[in-house]
Amino acid sequence: MGTVSPMRQTRLSVDIELKRAPFQLQVNLDAGNEILVLFGPSGAGKTTLLNTIAGLATPDAGEIVFDGRDFFRKHRPGPGINLAARKRRVGYVFQDYALFPHLTAMQNVAYSLCGQRDAGSRALSLLDRLGIGHLGNRYPHELSGGQKQRVAISRALALAPQLLLLDEPFSAIDMSLRERLHSDLHALQRDSGLVVICVTHNLEDAFALGHRLAVIQDGRLEQIGPVEEVFRNPANRRVADSIGIHNLFQARVVDCGPTGIVLEWDGLLLEAPFHPVRPGDVVTAYIRPEDVKVLYPGMPLSKVVSGNQVAGKVISRDPGSASYSLRVRLVNGHDIRVRFASYSYSSLSLTAGKDIRLSLRKDGLVVLTPDKVKAGE
Repeated sequence: MGTVSPMRQTRLSVDIELKRAPFQLQVNLDAGNEILVLFGPSGAGKTTLLNTIAGLATPDAGEIVFDGRDFFRKHRPGPGINLAARKRRVGYVFQDYALFPHLTAMQNVAYSLCGQRDAGSRALSLLDRLGIGHLGNRYPHELSGGQKQRVAISRALALAPQLLLLDEPFSAIDMSLRERLHSDLHALQRDSGLVVICVTHNLEDAFALGHRLAVIQDGRLEQIGPVEEVFRNPANRRVADSIGIHNLFQARVVDCGPTGIVLEWDGLLLEAPFHPVRPGDVVTAYIRPEDVKVLYPGMPLSKVVSGNQVAGKVISRDPGSASYSLRVRLVNGHDIRVRFASYSYSSLSLTAGKDIRLSLRKDGLVVLTPDKVKAGE
């Protein structure tokens, strides 16, 4: 799960426009002492945004300010400026790490300190900080993916930046090592007071690493806020699709009351929590697979699962390390995913072809508000 966001005072402010036909990037966001995750599909503009902050790409208009220092300004009030990348002192870890193959790990880090008398000792100190000082004399081809990543981070930190940019830093690293690196990066951010902007398209990285999540799609910021808030309440269907939310469906509102609403989903009537809609509205809704419950035949039901009952047939069953996932075809012809702990429902033989009854928990149904962007703090 994402960690609780620290006390946040704006340090980085980005408001830029960049056009590269047919693509257009238009983003307005800020960041403080935190790890802000940029999330979205390939081609959404995440890396381009990092490049504009670093000074490797030039926006057509806008403003970038860090700690009161102007990085870029064009067609905005105030003097125009485009500070050279080398003067911004921004640490940047590229997706492929971009290590010099003919230099050792220590030499790669020391390269950023070229000309400084204590470059070697400082490079070794940075490698030690990330637990790989003993690998300082190895060349990149002699290092694992995780070790290369640590060398790249050490090199990015060599000039003592307060702003660190990471582009898909965990894409070539296995899950067990990812968890350790997540922890290392959190500690690094906390201890150094860094502003960290991290690009990823991996949901687990976003949840484990980020304090806040910025969802970018087609060059535009769709939603920004605390990670768990964005996942609980996506601003619209585009966000929900982008972050991989399952069990999305469209339904018509047939009744509204002070404690809830009733949706008609191709013949199924479902109760959902109150939402500011009107009868006749067509809305998008979803329910997490964990909030769909399998009902035991003939067993008394608690109030929580007594409503929104629906029949279906198991289409497939996929085991995981700690849970099972079912794909169930409902009586209205739509498929829905169900997820539960591997030790649950063992007596029901939930195999393909099995007829079952489900409860779509009322409190688990989420109705989305179309085209509303939330700027979470």
